Amino acid sequence: MKTLRQAKIGDTVKVVKLHGEGAVKRRIMDMGITKGVEVRIRKVAPLGDPIEVTVRGYELSLRKADADMIEVE
Repeated sequence: MKTLRQAKIGDTVKVVKLHGEGAVKRRIMDMGITKGVEVRIRKVAPLGDPIEVTVRGYELSLRKADADMIEVE
């Protein structure tokens, strides 16, 4: 299983599954990250947190903990 956190800068990956439960999963889905959507890794902060991605045409910053919940291929 590969997560969004493990993807490298410049990679474009496809979301396979969202892990997590309740409010956390709902918040990730509300940001536009759903099954089947393509996500491009734009930048990673020097200490690895946060990760900046492009999803559905806009930029989004995610915490490492949230990125670990997003399974990609």
